[in-house]
Amino acid sequence: MSRFHRIAVLMGGWSAERPVSLASGVPIAAALREKGFEVTEIDAPKDPAALIAALTPKPDAVFNALHGTGGEDGRVQAILDLLEIPYTIPGYWPRRWR
Repeated sequence: MSRFHRIAVLMGGWSAERPVSLASGVPIAAALREKGFEVTEIDAPKDPAALIAALTPKPDAVFNALHGTGGEDGRVQAILDLLEIPYTIPGYWPRRWR
């Protein structure tokens, strides 16, 4: 059995790519449920404190289905790193490495 049982799917968000994120996040959540995972769908808020609250209680892992600002620029990944929650997609790249 996987050590990951409770999965949060981050989707939506506040970028212009919100519709694409929702269109990919909803079927991802459904597929994970079909495989037996306990899934929480989170429409990711821009406010970091609200995101942390939405991730409470802490899931075993996060599937990041966010597109654009927040989801692909490292902001959300940095929060997940601080909370020590494993997630899909590569981590953030500090500005000096870009």
